[in-house]
Amino acid sequence: MRTDIPPSDTQLWTAGTDGDETAFGQLFERHARAVYNHAFRLSGSWSVAEDATQTTFVTAWRRRGEARLVDGSVLPWLLVVATNATRTEHRSRRRWHALLRRIPPEPEGTSDPADEVADRLHDEQRMRDLLALVRKLPRAEREAIALCVWSGVPYAQAATILGVTEGAVRSRVSRARARLARMVATRRQEER
Repeated sequence: MRTDIPPSDTQLWTAGTDGDETAFGQLFERHARAVYNHAFRLSGSWSVAEDATQTTFVTAWRRRGEARLVDGSVLPWLLVVATNATRTEHRSRRRWHALLRRIPPEPEGTSDPADEVADRLHDEQRMRDLLALVRKLPRAEREAIALCVWSGVPYAQAATILGVTEGAVRSRVSRARARLARMVATRRQEER
């Protein structure tokens, strides 16, 4: 038997379901980046994405007997869990920020001028701008864009997760792209 072939998600998930932490760790290594990127694209915030990724894998460990693999991959199920975790994080942070607005501001000149912080804030602002446009799309189109375009889930797997045909997913992605292109063009014209 060849030992250089990595185990499949199904093999790792089965071992993880039996309590094998090493197998579950391999699944984490394999899919954490995709889950993190998915959560960032949904939230527009690196910190929310980090929290949502952690929550996703804790949930996956706790509910490892309930997961539904799609075509032998656990990633679509993880992305659905990440979507729900991101929504929960977003609600929690919105409440937290509302509470913080009631606290008096800190004195001026206490900001951190580090380039990395500035870059992250710039990335978050750009993602929030895009997310503001994406949130104007119908929910079905938002879900299709998040799964297929942002996270690279194949159309067939997205169709299984969303409970629709592959053609419906392709149509939703196409309509969403067209709407977003029109919204971006309109926004650019308004900014001139």
